[in-house]
Amino acid sequence: MAETNTSSALDPVKQFSVFAENRVGRLHEVISLLKKNNVHVMAITVLDTTDSAIVRLVVDDPDKARELMVLHAFPYGECDLIAVEINDESELQGVLAALLEAEINIHYIYSFIKRPEGRSAVAINAEDHEVAVQALGQRGIRVLTQRDISR
Repeated sequence: MAETNTSSALDPVKQFSVFAENRVGRLHEVISLLKKNNVHVMAITVLDTTDSAIVRLVVDDPDKARELMVLHAFPYGECDLIAVEINDESELQGVLAALLEAEINIHYIYSFIKRPEGRSAVAINAEDHEVAVQALGQRGIRVLTQRDISR
């Protein structure tokens, strides 16, 4: 279990938060740009406001995605995320229980669209990533690295 915790800290999953004006077709432009450049969207969620949207993405090639965001002038932020592998929805409660027991506040959570080998996963943005990863590992929950989700 220590190897998973160490590797998660050394190779965390990257999330891109792309800031886009709230207009027809803007999300399509972002996703099309990634697809055209062979960057696969592994997880996505959109936070919509009146004038703009925040498109949160986990991709299989963060270096290429970063390059594309800059090259095509998409304003974005980047942060580390905790990605947890689960067999099905019934295991979500155990993930949340581990974080509750460690008194970790969850800012938001969303599911992956696809993962290699067809396994399910959830993306979690939490208060203290290091403690969260330890708490999950102590319960035998697999925390994924960026390498795990890359193709």
